[in-house]
Amino acid sequence: MPMVVLAVSVSTTGCVSTGLNPVSGNTRAYGYSWEEEVRLGEQADQQIRQQFGVYEDEALQQYVDRVAQEVLAVSHMRRDGTPPKFRDTEFTFRILDSPVINAFALPGGYVYVTRGLMAHLNNEAQLAVVLGHEIGHVAARHASQQAARQQFTQGLLLAGAVAGQAALGGSAAENILGIGGQAAQLLSLSYSRDNERESDQLGVEYAVKAGYDAAEGSEFFTSLKRIRDQSGQSIPTWQSTHPDPGRREDTIVELAQNWRQKVPGTAQAVEQDAYYAQLEGMVMGKNPRQGFVEDEVFYHPELRFRFPVPSGWRVVNQPSQVALVAPNQEAYLIFGFAQEESPEAAAQAFASQQGVTVVDRSTTDVNGIRARRVLVSGQTQRGQEVRLLGYFLEYDGNVYRYQGVSAGATYNTYRPRFERTVQGFRELTDPDKLNVQPARLAIRAADRTASFRAFVPESALPEDMTAGDLAIINQLALDDPVEAGRPLKLPSDG
Repeated sequence: MPMVVLAVSVSTTGCVSTGLNPVSGNTRAYGYSWEEEVRLGEQADQQIRQQFGVYEDEALQQYVDRVAQEVLAVSHMRRDGTPPKFRDTEFTFRILDSPVINAFALPGGYVYVTRGLMAHLNNEAQLAVVLGHEIGHVAARHASQQAARQQFTQGLLLAGAVAGQAALGGSAAENILGIGGQAAQLLSLSYSRDNERESDQLGVEYAVKAGYDAAEGSEFFTSLKRIRDQSGQSIPTWQSTHPDPGRREDTIVELAQNWRQKVPGTAQAVEQDAYYAQLEGMVMGKNPRQGFVEDEVFYHPELRFRFPVPSGWRVVNQPSQVALVAPNQEAYLIFGFAQEESPEAAAQAFASQQGVTVVDRSTTDVNGIRARRVLVSGQTQRGQEVRLLGYFLEYDGNVYRYQGVSAGATYNTYRPRFERTVQGFRELTDPDKLNVQPARLAIRAADRTASFRAFVPESALPEDMTAGDLAIINQLALDDPVEAGRPLKLPSDG
């Protein structure tokens, strides 16, 4: 987990050069060579896995990989006329343990789908179109195209978050919740609408050639327009990383029809039953085993601890850290694992950061747990004073760190909230909280003909899901009629 660093900036500018486009066969300008794309993707993949977490379901992962490899096999990356350096590049496909609805690709052949996205797909054909779309981004080297137009400056967490801002407001607190390093740079490369249009075309082409009814993809893209923005997430949504080129739903159908005419005789598989069989038992919505908030207290059943959340502060829970953000974003707290092996070593590393001055250092007690407390001061690139309050403690075999951050001028305002939160850290002993379980997806056939609303189990819905959300997951409206026997995706009733 990255530590907060002040006033440090590392510039990494891709050297613009010409290279081959495997899709068009033409030579054009790119920000990276193909070899660099593969290397950067590999580095970023490690950060993605650490920060977001991989969904642990071997059978589901194998299923996604099988479909992905079938689509990849008919893509430009595996064609006879494609140069070996592209054709021999290994692709990696992963399911991320997040309820956010997205899929994305990194240069060099790393493709990710979230479990949230998988819950919103209705069949294998739709999955094939999404995977083909992401493979298309890699094959057309879209990220490297964008890199050729941009110059990146990688701010190491706080430096990048607050540089150029007069106060810790605006998007500063949002920025620090994301990942650092190469992954942050690559994920910040927004595709153009032309890139999206091309990847839609390639995704449909690849899905059709792999034997799927690619027109099914239209229903998924229709659902995306109905999905509300999901705040409090570190993984961007599909809408934010894939700008709609316009008429996407209609275009997908038209493209599928055109490709079926170009390659007559190919199968048009949908494979809903096979897909639904794989979804059975998948976690729905947020997983409370990984932490949840109730009555302004954060509980973590797996790690067996709890601490209070300041009233009105927003909680962003990630696999490697929990961030608490003030309503006006002028201050925030980050709690997570320390990299060091002891509280003393973690406190020393915190106090030794470049560009900071130690204001106060002491040994203290947090509910019977010996802890190190360090207050440091630093400056942003514009000269604004920032104060960071760090607590470092060892509990149940793990070394944890709390870091409260605010502008120097407002530190005394936020200090009581910082102190109250860390002083409230204690062992979780409540059996109800320790044994909480996530909602899981179940496939249930409609036992009668009725509107979808009649099948919504209100009491079994995950806390972060509404009846309307569940309808979208099924690619239905609440009042749409459902024929008896139709399989539905519903929260498990146990």
